[in-house]
Amino acid sequence: MMLTQDVWEVIWLSLQVTTSSVLIGMVIGIPLGACLGLYTFPGKRLIVALIYTCMGLPPVLVGVVVYLLLSRYGPLGSLDLLFSAEAMIIAQVALVTPILAGLTMSAVHGKERTYWETAKSLGASPYQLMITIVKEARGGIWSGVAAAFGRAISEVGAVMLVGGNIEHHTRVMTTAIILETRTGNFTAGLQLGLILLAISFLFNSFLIAGVLNQMKTGRR
Repeated sequence: MMLTQDVWEVIWLSLQVTTSSVLIGMVIGIPLGACLGLYTFPGKRLIVALIYTCMGLPPVLVGVVVYLLLSRYGPLGSLDLLFSAEAMIIAQVALVTPILAGLTMSAVHGKERTYWETAKSLGASPYQLMITIVKEARGGIWSGVAAAFGRAISEVGAVMLVGGNIEHHTRVMTTAIILETRTGNFTAGLQLGLILLAISFLFNSFLIAGVLNQMKTGRR
């Protein structure tokens, strides 16, 4: 496949939107999941139930909500973000944050009982306890990052609604695939799909290699 400038532009925007949304989701979701996995407090069950519910949010529903928030007469309409890359990032952050929080919570909770008492007996502070357990649960946390990246880069419903699939502005790989398929250009659609799969494979390969390297280093 000969990659034209337009195709490179679509690929680059897809990577920008996906990477930005996953990084923002990590900043919000991982600390939230770690706290939920380590501590008990009033209302925790409700928060956990909401997170697990949001892990399966329909992308189109997220797209509609973000669209209404950013539309001209919406509460955030003055920001003029509708049909922009920023709007697509907001929608994807809403989709990936619950995944990161939920999987981080499960990973941390699985390590909590094993390491909590040991670290506490050694005189570790609450902050040191959290860091220790999060480090030990990093395999599960990175699995959450991989799941979030896959969800974001393959997303189409929400980004189509809030981005508009505008050429040279908000067209990403998934929306480009739909456009090519609708116009009968199945070859181009399949080629873009293969590129998307290749990017996901490379990301997960580097992620797995990094996790395995950290685990080997930690055992030394």
